Amino acid sequence: MNDRVYHSKWLDLAKEKNLSIDNDLTIFYQVIGDGAETLVLVNGLGGRLYSWEPILDVFADRYKIITWDYRGIFNSGSPQRMRELSIPHHVQDLKSILAAESVKEATLIGWSMGVQVSLEMAALYPEIVSKLVLINGTYGQALSAAFQPLFRISGLNRFFNFFIDTLRGRDEYMDAVVKLMNTPILIKLMGRLMSVARENPKIPDAIGQYAADVFGPSFPNYLRLFQELDSHSVYHLLPEIKQPTLIISGGLDVMTPPYQSYEMAAKIRGSQHEHFPLGTHFALLEYPEKIPQLIKDFLLT
Repeated sequence: MNDRVYHSKWLDLAKEKNLSIDNDLTIFYQVIGDGAETLVLVNGLGGRLYSWEPILDVFADRYKIITWDYRGIFNSGSPQRMRELSIPHHVQDLKSILAAESVKEATLIGWSMGVQVSLEMAALYPEIVSKLVLINGTYGQALSAAFQPLFRISGLNRFFNFFIDTLRGRDEYMDAVVKLMNTPILIKLMGRLMSVARENPKIPDAIGQYAADVFGPSFPNYLRLFQELDSHSVYHLLPEIKQPTLIISGGLDVMTPPYQSYEMAAKIRGSQHEHFPLGTHFALLEYPEKIPQLIKDFLLT
């Protein structure tokens, strides 16, 4: 991992692998454990293996755990065409990884962007996905609901897309945003505030690693992925999701507002929804004991 800020034994124990897709694109992925059952940690847009430490602490001794860097960011290669950063392309990458690892069936645990990828995977390949855990995510059209915690504001997604297009078209604007968001004082302040509020001393380093990853060399593709999240939706497919599903939401999550989790729970028949009224978009780090226990109970039922 480049520019490592967050230190965890799992980062050292993970087996790092590369998979060639169509002979012109390399996908980086990591494997921990060798259990008979497989868990796939489907990353958010920015969070990587370090953000799953509470899950790894509980499940690594029993399961084979796989996660990967999405095409276009971090240690994975970029496709020749930007359109190939779409959600269905990430699903095909996951399918290829599972085939390479001889995994015929897996439980998907998705966070943020990973919820959309997981739902798309479950809809396209139900025979591969045994169970779903969906944390702080949505069914689609992410920019249409971001920063709108109570209700949607018509046309706001167009503003976000215009803002992103402007950034990607002007290097000086992009550099200014990267410099601002990588300000050490700002990162440390945010991390310490969250750490004090949640009594988790690892949160500051996690926030620091998140910033180092997001506002690094992959930032232009990171912005495009936001647009792909906004153009994607599986809302109409939710009633067809038959896998046992656990949905986890946070009442203070402004990135993927909790009302979307309630919508998913209503559409996915038989799903279980656990809501944390004071949870933000980083609920797993804020409740590092409660959420893994919920997942453990869910997987054992």
